[in-house]
Amino acid sequence: PSELSMGSFPVLPRVESDPCSVANIGQVRSSHLFVSLQADFEKKVLTGYVEHLFDVLEDNVAIVTLDMRDLEVTAVLDQLSGSPLDFVVEKAPLGQSLQVYLAQPVSAGEGCSVRVHYSTSPQASGIQWLPPSQTDGGKHPYLFTQFQAIHARSMIPCQDTPAVKCGYVGSITVPQPLTALMSALAVSNKPNEADGTHTFTFEQRVPIPSYLIALVIGNLEKREIGPRSAVWSEPETVGKGAYEFAETEDYISTAESLLIPYEWGRYDILLLPGSFPYGGMENPCLTFVTPTLLAGDRSLSSVVAHEIAHSWCGNLVTNRSWEHFWLNEGFTVFVERKILGSMFGGEPMRHFHALIGWKHLKDSVDQFGADHEFTKLVPSLGGSDPDDAFSSVPYEKGFEFLFFLESLVGIKSFEEFLCSWIARNRGSTITTDEFRAYFESYFATTEKASELSKIDWDAWFHKPGMPPVDVRALFDKTIAQAGLDLTEKWSQHKGEGCTADDLKDWSTFQVVFFLDQLLLLEGDARPDVALLNKINSLYHLNDSTNSEIRFCWYMLGIQAGYEKVYDAAKAFLLEQGRMKFVRPLYRALHKNPATKEMAIATFKAEHTRYHNICSKMVATDLGISLA
Repeated sequence: PSELSMGSFPVLPRVESDPCSVANIGQVRSSHLFVSLQADFEKKVLTGYVEHLFDVLEDNVAIVTLDMRDLEVTAVLDQLSGSPLDFVVEKAPLGQSLQVYLAQPVSAGEGCSVRVHYSTSPQASGIQWLPPSQTDGGKHPYLFTQFQAIHARSMIPCQDTPAVKCGYVGSITVPQPLTALMSALAVSNKPNEADGTHTFTFEQRVPIPSYLIALVIGNLEKREIGPRSAVWSEPETVGKGAYEFAETEDYISTAESLLIPYEWGRYDILLLPGSFPYGGMENPCLTFVTPTLLAGDRSLSSVVAHEIAHSWCGNLVTNRSWEHFWLNEGFTVFVERKILGSMFGGEPMRHFHALIGWKHLKDSVDQFGADHEFTKLVPSLGGSDPDDAFSSVPYEKGFEFLFFLESLVGIKSFEEFLCSWIARNRGSTITTDEFRAYFESYFATTEKASELSKIDWDAWFHKPGMPPVDVRALFDKTIAQAGLDLTEKWSQHKGEGCTADDLKDWSTFQVVFFLDQLLLLEGDARPDVALLNKINSLYHLNDSTNSEIRFCWYMLGIQAGYEKVYDAAKAFLLEQGRMKFVRPLYRALHKNPATKEMAIATFKAEHTRYHNICSKMVATDLGISLA
């Protein structure tokens, strides 16, 4: 813990409510929690308790309301006296509410603490229990959590909103020889020989929102890869991970040179089994990553740059509600691309990745529809689950907005602003209006003040669809040009003059960009089976083992009715559960009449191998019920 930043953090802004939470955060706010849980892999439950220390924000508070989902509460105690407290569990729109009746009313400025004894459900939305057969080693079970956006409530009764940030201590008891890790620094581990268990204790002193609490239990080994970093994984894959993510310290130090010092002590990486539903998850001190990044050549490790950027954007400076999610992800993508540009090719590289991102944004807008609420940079979620709104919009539309602002004030001035924004808001939560106010005030007295009139804030924040300014015109296309030229050869000249050496010296993402351009073609220009056969005969894309290339190639093949990719696409769906790949592939297979039944049958037979979040979203995409 001594490694951890001990700098003071600001008092959080008072927030009355969150549309995705029933917690009475305007009356009490959790300032610290202690969670003690024991894992039972046979029953697939975690059992134990959580202690909350609350700051009281107004007078005469008699009830504390917490978010839950599918938890069984057995007792609630006053932490100081040990006396039992009355409580009521009720159904809520996005889970359950736990109403705790305090022994006596408390007033503003006072504190109160409660202990909740409970157990989780085997179907907890934020916890996946894997049998040995779904692990690389095949001998031990495995557990991992994924709480973003509102799934912490399925493991801990809590104020499950990013408006509340607090430190935590975790004590996790697991069967030997398994290891537990959390999104915090390790404090101790103690074997309990009497019952064959092992208790691991962790502490996170930097205040974090509930969605950043994380837990993994498995047969894990550790390989150091830098002065403050290690890779954790099963013995079968830890060596591959150590090689793939060897550039981690360079990413961190580059981010520090752009922003402010790294405040979390350790930056470790957990390489998970294939069912992990995201590319990465920025859990503090322990980023979770998908094994689909194991390309063997470090070509996909840019995901780690993204998760490292979250150490400032999202984890340290956090969106106050999920309607302002772009403040987490848009800033993170912006910093990620600054890191990649700084390390691997300057502005042309940064702009090249931005061009790839534009395609992801267009895909999301096309999927929702250009008038859909969820294509706004600041959507109104109402009673919707934030998972339903998840897409590339906050990432890429957010990035494009920040890139547009940078184009107005200049790269150096924007870098200075960004550093100031992070330093000013570290440890706190922010909203879109606060960002606008700070940006305008920061530049109001500078030589760039006249540029502010060019910003249509309302259109950027509240108009659906693609951005009001097409920033592609600002992108340097030096690295992209070869892909654009090759696309033209295939689309307009049917590959005349193309050779097997076309892709010889290309990076993975140059190949991806080329395939993306083919996917963007419409009408008669769209590749048919004959053309894809010819492309494959030259470039052998059917043989690729790179997950990003495989995904794009399979999408092209399914769209064209290219039967040679059908079985390979199905195999890819069963070897990993990353939603970036799984959802579009199932949708494409479902849209193709020749593969529609295969998509439905495969998903129905295999949906339990996916994480609950992924399974729910694919079922929605396919219009089927798993009940």
